Amino acid sequence: MDKLKYEVVLFDAANTLIHKPALWDNMIRVLKDHGQDINQAELRKKHKLISEIIHFPDRTNSDFYRKFNKELLLSLGIIPDDTLLDDIFNACTYLPWQAFEDTEYLKEINLPKAILSNFNSSLKDHLDTLFGENVFSEIIGSEKEKVGKPSVEFYQRALEILAIEPAKILYVGDSLKLDVIPAKSLGIDAWLIDRDDNFTYFDKRITSLNELKDII
Repeated sequence: MDKLKYEVVLFDAANTLIHKPALWDNMIRVLKDHGQDINQAELRKKHKLISEIIHFPDRTNSDFYRKFNKELLLSLGIIPDDTLLDDIFNACTYLPWQAFEDTEYLKEINLPKAILSNFNSSLKDHLDTLFGENVFSEIIGSEKEKVGKPSVEFYQRALEILAIEPAKILYVGDSLKLDVIPAKSLGIDAWLIDRDDNFTYFDKRITSLNELKDII
């Protein structure tokens, strides 16, 4: 029997396995109420690019989102004011997490699966609710470990916990800056999940988790 190429598949969580789909409709509705008719595809692209630049804390708050949404609006050519920023925050805060449809493919992966994510201590509860208990052999969150992405130390911590050599780990995340670059620097086989085709020039990229069948 051929030796397995990988011993574990390691995933990021937010915007890799789980997301908040109501965010886009809610934000577009608020902008329309303020006289701005924004295309969702453009909104999603700008939101992703700003997310690559601004670091998300483990626990977000209104001050963080005001800063983030101000930059997002400016990238769309909209000059923000306090009322608009407040309305976006109120419409888009505390939305429920949901699993991406293509996460159904996780059931087909006959390898241990683990999580490495910038997230607070609620991560396990969210994953257990959405995917079931004991689906992931390890759930490594930044708040608990007191270090997070893009720090290489966070990835080194994952290697210690998993006790697997880097080349035997297939890692999937949605950010070049937070996921791919630091993981790759340690020899982990890192792939970008890019469902919206934001980074079409990057080679190790998939647009659906179903494409993992050609990698594993």
